[in-house]
Amino acid sequence: MELFRLFGLVLLSLALAGAQTLTPGHYLSLSDIARLQNLLSEPFTDLESAYYSVVGLNKLGATVPDHEEVCQFLNSQLDPTNVDSVFFAAETSQVISGCEIHVTNETRDILLAAVSEDSTMSQIHRAVSALSSLGLPLTSQEVVGALTARINKEDNVVAITLALQTATRLSQQAELGGILEEIEVRALTSTRRRSVTCLCLHSQVRFLYFLFFFNSQDLTARLDNLGGIFLHFEEGLEATATFVTAAYALSDHVDMEPPFKQDQVIQLVNSIFSKKSWDSLAEAFSVANAAATLSGNRFHVPVVVNTHGPPTVSHRQPTLQILVTDVMSQPLASASVQVESAYAVASKSIILGQAPFTLNDGVFELNFMSQQPASGYYQFTVSVTGDSRLIANHVELKVKVSTEVAVTNMDLSVVDKDQSIGTKTTRVEYPSKAASSFIADSHQNFAMAFQLVDVNTGMELMPHQTFVRLHNQKTGQEVVFVAEPDAKGLYKFELDATERKTEFALISGTYSLYLMVGDATLENPILWNVADVVLRFVDEDAPVSIQAKTLYVPKPEIQHLFREPEKKPPTVVSNAFTALVLSPLLLLLILWIKLGANISNFSFSPSTILFHVGHAGRSRFQTITMNCCFGPIYKV
Repeated sequence: MELFRLFGLVLLSLALAGAQTLTPGHYLSLSDIARLQNLLSEPFTDLESAYYSVVGLNKLGATVPDHEEVCQFLNSQLDPTNVDSVFFAAETSQVISGCEIHVTNETRDILLAAVSEDSTMSQIHRAVSALSSLGLPLTSQEVVGALTARINKEDNVVAITLALQTATRLSQQAELGGILEEIEVRALTSTRRRSVTCLCLHSQVRFLYFLFFFNSQDLTARLDNLGGIFLHFEEGLEATATFVTAAYALSDHVDMEPPFKQDQVIQLVNSIFSKKSWDSLAEAFSVANAAATLSGNRFHVPVVVNTHGPPTVSHRQPTLQILVTDVMSQPLASASVQVESAYAVASKSIILGQAPFTLNDGVFELNFMSQQPASGYYQFTVSVTGDSRLIANHVELKVKVSTEVAVTNMDLSVVDKDQSIGTKTTRVEYPSKAASSFIADSHQNFAMAFQLVDVNTGMELMPHQTFVRLHNQKTGQEVVFVAEPDAKGLYKFELDATERKTEFALISGTYSLYLMVGDATLENPILWNVADVVLRFVDEDAPVSIQAKTLYVPKPEIQHLFREPEKKPPTVVSNAFTALVLSPLLLLLILWIKLGANISNFSFSPSTILFHVGHAGRSRFQTITMNCCFGPIYKV
């Protein structure tokens, strides 16, 4: 019972690690499955492509091509002396009803001979699988010995996965502990390293060790480096998907739950199904195989919860509808769905709890509007129960409650600044336009007041966007202002032509007044032409020519002026200064000639010149040093 001891230790170590609950972000939608089926349905030309196509379609639950024709193709293409050929034919025949692959004793001996530590792991796997599918006798302990020896020679993820797949073909009484012990020993002596893009393993570290034998701290650190969303091999999608299939197949074979934490399963799901196009038949087959495994195994079934249509409810559509499926988008009709809590995102107040959904034609429904929620966003926590295999079955959903807005008590008026004339108010009903225009100038202001209410409940609304737009009917100029509500929810807007003249560029004329109301939760955003407003600015301030103000014209070119260079002195001054600087040298030469200095033996070699220059520099340096030392003394 060595295998059970190892699994027990692994489960204990993994149980010590905490993890954040994840939900599947990627799965096979119905359109994904259709594309996958189209790829696997392409005509096959050899036994390998026939294996991927026929078995892959079977895993997806799709219709397999004509069984009799496929069986004839298998027997016609079979090479009884080739292990790979026999494997593909034997495995494909298992999903074809009434198909028998005829093999001889010679083929059996070839298959048995391939079960050796001298064969590759792929040859051992295919030989054992072919023998099992053909119903030929097989000694499990010989296979265990070959696998154990071969693990020491092939140190890669694919070989480990093939070893797990091969182990599922052995009898349940076979001693598999030796294989896993060998994997563990090899892994524990390996060097670990981290990667930020995938779960990359050193040449001596296997992903089986990664999942089964890592301590919880290192595992958590590595998952953080990946963002905690994906878990996969650097060898690619096919290796990851095949490993998942093999791990669950072996767990089912030995009747023991695989030691995967729920988050690890979801991370693997995200990795396998995030890719929506496949490079080869083999890759498509591995994805189909993994999808079937994750949807129908005896241990873990990831739950995918999506809203049926947009996540929005209203008085017109009061029912929240959700779909609960597996990773192949197949409904989980036996599941029970319940809202654990629902609270308003803005106020955090809970308005619903422990409310069940009802199943209606494959869709789970809940009449959320019966709780009379205000418009806005609500966070739902939904639980899916009814099957102990379900994982990721607590899901967060954001639901929008939308409504309709109405504009009421729209009052328009012209207010005299010195209050010498009484204010006359005109009420306008939506969506009508005021019959007469309103004048605003330096003596009187234009004022507007209104309320926004919920059509269904009559309660006041405060949408995110409430604007007043004035559009010049002649020039097309537009000026937009924000309308703000007071403490009582009454929106007010007052236009003082004198204070706002710069915003209108002193352009007098007739402006169309619009009210704009918008919000993500409104079903009927409003754009209402309320009235015409005549703006008159002071004549002496008005521009000579009235032009349309627009933002979509080129700006004037900016001319940069750089500092001009300083004026140089005249050439005569420069030459005179140069002669003055060189005059001491000329004087020195004249004095040497007068004194009869003999320089005929002076050597102009580089070494001589370098010596005298260095000596002169040293003398100069000593002179400066002495001046520094004795200068203060001379001064005293």
